[in-house]
Amino acid sequence: MSAQDKQIRVLVADDSEIFRELLARVIAEDAAFEVVATAADGDEAAAFTRELHPDVITMDLNMPDADGFSGIARIMAETPTPILVLSANREEAVGFRALSLGALDILEKPSPESDLDSYGSVLRSRLRLITGVKVIRHPRGLRAHRAAAHAPQGRSEVVVIGASLGGPRALATLLRGLPTDFPAPVAVVQHIADGFTEGLANWLGQESKLEVHQACDRDPLVPGRILIAPSRRHLVLVEGMVRLSDAPAIDTFKPSVTPLFLSAAEVYGRRACGVILTGMGRDGAEGLKVLRATGASTIAQDEATSAVFGMPRAAIELGAVERILPIDDIARLLVELCR
Repeated sequence: MSAQDKQIRVLVADDSEIFRELLARVIAEDAAFEVVATAADGDEAAAFTRELHPDVITMDLNMPDADGFSGIARIMAETPTPILVLSANREEAVGFRALSLGALDILEKPSPESDLDSYGSVLRSRLRLITGVKVIRHPRGLRAHRAAAHAPQGRSEVVVIGASLGGPRALATLLRGLPTDFPAPVAVVQHIADGFTEGLANWLGQESKLEVHQACDRDPLVPGRILIAPSRRHLVLVEGMVRLSDAPAIDTFKPSVTPLFLSAAEVYGRRACGVILTGMGRDGAEGLKVLRATGASTIAQDEATSAVFGMPRAAIELGAVERILPIDDIARLLVELCR
């Protein structure tokens, strides 16, 4: 087998022997994957990771003795490896704590009624997506780079944010830096598995001093309130409120970052501020360029703090970005721009 055809080596961690066997079978149905081991708790998962160096891990959270959280913490401290969390409940905030510890993505566990062929296809797709993501990052000097820009005029009255892979952790860091009296509303599109946005909003609400909600159609834009696009609906701005759109997916994404940025450019122009965070692909780059052309402030997360630098890089290369900053510095700048 050539290096190009090398199998993706997977470690499966779950306390249920039946579920471990089911997952291993579903993953191995594709010859591109090899399940190198299964683990019954977080400690065993960490030990197998040190010994076998799998390419990617599926991690259950609720396990006896050493749970998934302790397993993730040990793995990320000892042998950093891309981790896909499998959660039994999409609405619970607890699964997102695992992403704050370093796991890259989250997916619902299959139910007894699930079509295993369909679920297996989705699972393997997500494993392919995160395999090879560098979970240890090294600064490359981008903090010193600033795109040439005309200075925005006036205060930013609304903030629009787009994120994908690695986004929940970045969003939590950013939102923790916003004060209780933050004077602008915030609208967010985060690419995540269907049904998980309510749990994401609940978790971010626990991490932030501000209100965080899954957006509903015609929700008002209120200073200090964060609205997150729900699954399978685009989020767009009109003056003073958000609308949810059933327009077709854009580059397979629904919600997509692009309609959010384009609507901010059309309705708010230079009174808006656009932020592009970690993620794979180029969703939002064109929209951010249009937003910047109106005189709005535009910000990209830097490579050193991005789990995946795809979306920020695409926007930077397109000339859509005014400032490139580490995630810890973005909230401070937003406070300055919105006051």
